[in-house]
Amino acid sequence: MALYPKIQLSRLRDIGWKLWDPIGLADEHGTCGEGCADEYDSYLLHVVSMLCHDSSKDEATTYLVGIASDHMGLSVVDPDAAATTACAIADYLTSLPDGPTTIR
Repeated sequence: MALYPKIQLSRLRDIGWKLWDPIGLADEHGTCGEGCADEYDSYLLHVVSMLCHDSSKDEATTYLVGIASDHMGLSVVDPDAAATTACAIADYLTSLPDGPTTIR
């Protein structure tokens, strides 16, 4: 496995906007306009880094929950959305030819 598999940012954004979107910017189709398309990029890329460096899906979920509650200051956070997002990113990474073969 490469240190970082070659990912498509657009695919990562699809996952984040459709499954996570903690501040509710997405439209009814799970997409966001050009002005905010990159809103969650750094968080999603951090999850990629975590999963590629032997963190578990549970640890990635905890990270996303913490971002929503602590960093974004949200009083209501959906841990299921964070878990679904972490699992979807893990599945995406393991589907890549140069990605990890398993993620715990």
